[in-house]
Amino acid sequence: MGLVSLGCARNRVDSEVMLGLLGSAGFSVTAFLSEAEILILNTCAFIGPARRESWATLRELARYKREGACRVLVVAGCLGQREGQALLRRVPEVDAVLGAADFPRVVEVVRGALQGERCVCVGSPGYLYEEPPPRLLTTGFTAYLKVAEGCSHGCTFCAIPRLRGRHRSRLPSSVHEEARQLLELGVRELVLVAQDTTAYGSDLASPVRLADLLRGLGALNPEGWVRVLYGHPDGVSEDLLEVLGEAGPICRYLDVPLQHASPGVLRAMGRQGDPDGLLRKLEGWRRTVPGLALRSSFIVGFPGEDEADFRLLEDWVREARLDHVGVFVYSPEPGTPAACLPGRVPRELAEERRGRLLTVQQAISWRRNAALVGSELRVLVESRRGRAYLGRGEMDAPEVDGVFRIRPVAGTAIRTGEFARVRVTAAAAYHRDAVPIGDGRPPQRGSPYPGMNQ
Repeated sequence: MGLVSLGCARNRVDSEVMLGLLGSAGFSVTAFLSEAEILILNTCAFIGPARRESWATLRELARYKREGACRVLVVAGCLGQREGQALLRRVPEVDAVLGAADFPRVVEVVRGALQGERCVCVGSPGYLYEEPPPRLLTTGFTAYLKVAEGCSHGCTFCAIPRLRGRHRSRLPSSVHEEARQLLELGVRELVLVAQDTTAYGSDLASPVRLADLLRGLGALNPEGWVRVLYGHPDGVSEDLLEVLGEAGPICRYLDVPLQHASPGVLRAMGRQGDPDGLLRKLEGWRRTVPGLALRSSFIVGFPGEDEADFRLLEDWVREARLDHVGVFVYSPEPGTPAACLPGRVPRELAEERRGRLLTVQQAISWRRNAALVGSELRVLVESRRGRAYLGRGEMDAPEVDGVFRIRPVAGTAIRTGEFARVRVTAAAAYHRDAVPIGDGRPPQRGSPYPGMNQ
């Protein structure tokens, strides 16, 4: 069997679970899609470009069904949740459709398809596993750990509540048990993901704070890293900042999509905030957690966004000096309130604004990386490329942020899957060059990691 996973890290977790379930049932995995008798496509349908990628990939996999070794083609994830039965009509090669919460039925569905059954299993998006399922890890020495599913916010542009349901948290005991299993497999970094990690535990019968969950996971992985992605700015609490500032295994890193800085655009998005208030929020976070690395993402071209709104956003990004920024062009999602708003921004203009904002951030990223030259930092060495090694620092999330290119020197040992202490020798916007200087043991708890100036 072969599997193609599209979209975010949360989708990656679902894909790894499907691979684990099928592997436990006796199916073997191949990396060569042309050889696979069973092909599974785990789709993303969050925004228009993601839907287009899902459809294009599905058409490519359908060709393997018509011309290659493929006997069974399964579509899972958000596109399955959105389209359901229509997928079978639009792509006759598809044998089964699994909704966003129905992937635990993958073994049953595949076995039925091998017997000639066509199945659409799309239920309400309410599933959340408690007992950790088998997983086939695909991310090397880092593992994503899903702590919750769904979202209860009312952002006007977002289809996630309809596709994934309302926010629901896993029990801490379940999260801890899965973390133990992942660490036993050699994982060095646990990355917590959810649609809104900062809402974790608020919905449980006995509410739990994300800060407490982090401390527990840090105790399980004292010499590694624990990182949090996908927070909401209104959910960044004092206790969360406190645990981020304690050093040790908890990365001083926050990923908080702010979406915009213009008050008018934010209100149209169903969100709160204004430029000065958002800057004060960031300043407060940085005061509480010295060396904090901040990632955010923004939407340009939202209905009603005029040139003044965009210039305000440009100026705000310059002043905020974020470490990492992602920029997306607004995509009208069927069934969302924003899809009906007037003032549609032409696609070409929105793409131009995206390029302008990324150019602003590129200069900021270069300056922040240049400030690291001469610093000594701890990095996780992940791979080798030619004579150099690639790794990430505490300020870099996997797959989306920058990397370190580490050049070995005589008298120092460096190995993939291990931490190393390095000295930064040069920098560009999206990478830094470094040389190893030590074994990468973690600093004592309570002392800050060497980090960047704010």
